[in-house]
Amino acid sequence: MKKREKSQNFVGQHLKLFRCPICQSPMEAINGNSLVCEQNHSIDFNKHGFLYFLQRAVETEYDQSMLSARRNLLTAGLFQPIVEQLAQQLPKKSQMILDVGCGEGTPLVSLERLRQDQDTAIGFDISKDGINLATQLLSNAFFCVADLRKLPFMNQSFDAVIEIFSPSDYGEFNRVLKPGGTLLKVIPNAEYLVELRRLLYPSGEHAKYDNTNVIELFKKHYPQTTVQTIKYQFQVPANLTAAIVKMTPLHWGKNARELTETQLTQLKTVTVDVTLLSAENS
Repeated sequence: MKKREKSQNFVGQHLKLFRCPICQSPMEAINGNSLVCEQNHSIDFNKHGFLYFLQRAVETEYDQSMLSARRNLLTAGLFQPIVEQLAQQLPKKSQMILDVGCGEGTPLVSLERLRQDQDTAIGFDISKDGINLATQLLSNAFFCVADLRKLPFMNQSFDAVIEIFSPSDYGEFNRVLKPGGTLLKVIPNAEYLVELRRLLYPSGEHAKYDNTNVIELFKKHYPQTTVQTIKYQFQVPANLTAAIVKMTPLHWGKNARELTETQLTQLKTVTVDVTLLSAENS
């Protein structure tokens, strides 16, 4: 089955999930290669098999080169312990899952496999390059380009919303989550990729990351938040040391230095240090 046909089949089976990003009316039907709302606004399925819900083109530094590097590291297992913890936090019964800022899609697909493909999963990102890569994965998940501030989904549609290193819009999350639904947010801690930080910024700039404000804001919205630290060492495959630099925005800093081959060989092991915030939607 072609990607476009697969995408159309998914949307057709879950039509009640989607709403128009222009007028917020429910999507009503698939006509030809277009998804059409009650007010006759239409969104086309492109040849890559996804819907582009943005009303204008968006420039992002998360391009194909960066996201391909991230895929290589994630495929090698960089975030696997994180995904395993996400899987454990979800109820055992099948879930309707939304992955916010899914990037190139590997974590969501890994989560699907851990949960034995029992769930219905949708991933979205603002990066078209990321979604292009996501549609290349062998998966039952549906991927689309969308804005987290204006989600193209109906109220109370999802059992779970997950986000890994993504911005949040708690108003929108609460809107699309069912009552009692699960929100899982992963944020970096101070020691996240600290070995890479030290190499890129030997003067100490960006050496630490303080996530206090992010945690406090989450708790403000969800007072019954559960906080869990996930910390482990990841052995970097020798052929992916350059990729671990490229996959992260850390190298975008004005004073980041270009690493030599000799310096890259120092990245034999990196620290993954994150906090998993979990809460139930009231």
